[in-house]
Amino acid sequence: MKKKGLFAAVMAALVTFGLYANATDASSEPRVDDKKKLVEENKALRQRLDSLKQELDAMKERIAINDSIDEQIREIYIDGEERGSSLAPEDYTVEVTDSLLNVWYEQQSSDKREDEQYDMDSVRFQSNVPDQVYVERIKRMNSFITLPYNEIVRNYIILYSEKMPTKMGEILGQCDLYMPIFQEIFNKYDLPEELKAMAVIESAMNPLAVSKAGAKGMWQFMYNTAKLYGLKIDSFVDERMDPVKSADAAARYLRDSYEIFGDWNLAIASYNCGAGNVNKAIRRSGGKREFWDIWPYLPKETRGYVPAFVGALYAMNYSKEHGLKASRIDTPAHIDTFKVNKMLHFKQVNELAGVPLGEIRRLNPQYRHDIIPGNEGEFVLRIPYNYTNSFIEHEDSIYVHKADSLFNPITIKQIREGGDGERIVYKVKSGDNLGKIAGKYRVTVAQLKKWNNLRSTNIRIGQKLIIYRGGRGPSATSSGTTKTTTSSGSSSKTTAGTTTGATAGTATGAATGTTTGNTTYTVKSGDTLYSIARQFPGVSAQNIMEYNKIGSNIKPGMKIRIPNP
Repeated sequence: MKKKGLFAAVMAALVTFGLYANATDASSEPRVDDKKKLVEENKALRQRLDSLKQELDAMKERIAINDSIDEQIREIYIDGEERGSSLAPEDYTVEVTDSLLNVWYEQQSSDKREDEQYDMDSVRFQSNVPDQVYVERIKRMNSFITLPYNEIVRNYIILYSEKMPTKMGEILGQCDLYMPIFQEIFNKYDLPEELKAMAVIESAMNPLAVSKAGAKGMWQFMYNTAKLYGLKIDSFVDERMDPVKSADAAARYLRDSYEIFGDWNLAIASYNCGAGNVNKAIRRSGGKREFWDIWPYLPKETRGYVPAFVGALYAMNYSKEHGLKASRIDTPAHIDTFKVNKMLHFKQVNELAGVPLGEIRRLNPQYRHDIIPGNEGEFVLRIPYNYTNSFIEHEDSIYVHKADSLFNPITIKQIREGGDGERIVYKVKSGDNLGKIAGKYRVTVAQLKKWNNLRSTNIRIGQKLIIYRGGRGPSATSSGTTKTTTSSGSSSKTTAGTTTGATAGTATGAATGTTTGNTTYTVKSGDTLYSIARQFPGVSAQNIMEYNKIGSNIKPGMKIRIPNP
């Protein structure tokens, strides 16, 4: 019901109840013997008006929620590019941040990771560990955050400590490297160190995690939310993949949430479903502000989020008691960080300082093309400490080593103009046409038609279009041009009649077969979608997932198709 119709609805109700005429008819004086009747009618009228007022207030609240969160904020999400690459400081509000994260939450909830193979709503795990032992162990953790214990929490404790030993081994292996970093970040903001366990339930400690909805990194940020918290995303860099900077953004988000709710369990829940849904649950519970009091009113997936947090934190603290062993992760024990203010290619560091390419990529996943764009600002390079002296000794010559070929102007221009491939949902406005929209996002009309299954160029106001910024969408090709990728990775324009160095790439690995428009790649041990995408210039991990309709988990021997950029 629209706001302008509220008054009319109330008036119609009054007329229906026969109250409007009685309430407004003052043309005749009441008779003395009718006084008692009028008093009773007035009392009934007050009760009905109070009831209508309550209903009116409830309607206003529902409309306010829908308008301010769903419409206003989704407009920012959909049309955020109108404001440029980032939002202005005055746009930074809790509602904006909340709803942007909530858009991700609604879409991501169905994208289950490997460690989420159980239906936690119906399964009831059994363990030889008595409840009293769990209670005593949780108490001994001396957590600053109140850690509840009940049957639901017990289920998640058993899940993380007993039901997924292989996955927990991998997680614990990653913890050795990243948890000290997260601990330092949360200490910087005077936040409870226990919050670091949220990275376990968000991404299983995978810095390259990508959800179907496009949330990325160990802390699973969506594009606009990441921008709001100062993470840089462009054609060269995506700092959502930077475990350090994304953890810093997550810490600030949690700090903001705690300032709203004054309770860490509610702040943790809001990271999953957004402050708006937590506030709604508080209202529905009658104003209660304890997690278990509002638990029945939270979205289904969020009900298990705080219990999962407790379960993950417990498993991290009592891994030895449950026989959990950290997997041997091929990561260095110590890392050195260098500030970079010039263009730097990973191959320069590899060839002169001797740092293995795989090691550089693993420690610097935020750089999308093995290039640190230091000429655009200050960035960081992380390398294993045992290569520190070699890097320092060769630092003067590293930046000029093969610079002409590695930073070929055509290649750099192609990357820069290629956009970052982010998926945008654009709502058509008055005066729009496909040509205008295509020019704005550096794509072609043909691409817009292909992504949206349009048979003509006709569009209507309010219509939503899928756009991949810069044209780097799934199986997208340039207008009027068809590319065929050979198994050696070379890309040639079959209709343009020329082949340029800017479009040629080398795809090392198991590219075993080709068909027109894509390459078939056989996954090897140690592969990730991100590392595979790096072998095919112009293709992102998100492109591969959407083209194959798969999640981020892949296994050796799996055959996936690589779309042409």
